[in-house]
Amino acid sequence: MTIVNGMNVEDLKSYVESIRRDRSVADRNPVVTAHWEGKSRARVEADGRKGFYLGGDDDFSAMQAILGALAACDVEVVATHATLIGLEIHDLRVEATGNFNVASLLGVDSPTDAAYEQMSYKVILDAPGASPEQLEVLRRACEESSPVGDSLRKAIPLRFELETP
Repeated sequence: MTIVNGMNVEDLKSYVESIRRDRSVADRNPVVTAHWEGKSRARVEADGRKGFYLGGDDDFSAMQAILGALAACDVEVVATHATLIGLEIHDLRVEATGNFNVASLLGVDSPTDAAYEQMSYKVILDAPGASPEQLEVLRRACEESSPVGDSLRKAIPLRFELETP
């Protein structure tokens, strides 16, 4: 068994091959529920077992969480692809930033909505001995195979319902 970056290389490559044979192996359909905790704080759960808090005075805001999701996603992208090409990571971090205006959230007339106007992120990677070819693989992976990055780049149809008891 070969472990690179804390991942079993053989298992990872086997999983990738199973997806090549049947893409449906990679299908995901998560359900996430946010429960109001008072003021502007929410407890977010996935699958009824995993949870974290957003909002309020002490936790990430939902908008910070979007940046955090992008950064965390690309940590996974870089770590996974580095493992697949046998590149050991000594340190990896992703810094994400963006700007938005909350006027419309508060009911104040605004020429813009409350969405991010722009977002950017930077991968900082310490992988001694990385070749230019390996770095190119990682760069392409971030640009072409980041689920959160891909989601943010395209307009995703969003349906809304309001239900009352």
